[in-house]
Amino acid sequence: MLVSHILHSKADDSVETILPSITIAQAAQLLSQKRIGTLIVSRDGKTADGILSERDIVRQLGEAGADCLTAPVSDIMTTELVICTRDVRADAVLKLMTEGRFRHMPVVEEGVLVGLISLGDVVKARLLELAMHKDALEGMIRGH
Repeated sequence: MLVSHILHSKADDSVETILPSITIAQAAQLLSQKRIGTLIVSRDGKTADGILSERDIVRQLGEAGADCLTAPVSDIMTTELVICTRDVRADAVLKLMTEGRFRHMPVVEEGVLVGLISLGDVVKARLLELAMHKDALEGMIRGH
């Protein structure tokens, strides 16, 4: 299964972006309101300049205390992004996420952000793919 199929299967394919200048507290509030785990940091809403996760905020709180909440997200965002395109296979994305120990990956084509997939999205797609293979094999065994 390709990343493009995963993006098409998502109920909501929008990507929440924030400016690098907003505070960590504002980002945390948005994550809570939207019930999501990651925000893409973008100066123009089209390119991915960084990524900020709940984990990033919790780590910063643990290291610096509550005073960090007034700092801009640019201070703690991840800037060395691991990205994919729509034509990448889900198993390759799953391998990258597992090895890199991250749960969200921006989908970028020609420098433009076109989506965001989560580890949960990839696992769901992989399970669906395995179920289809199982059904096909059972059908072959039964002679259907």
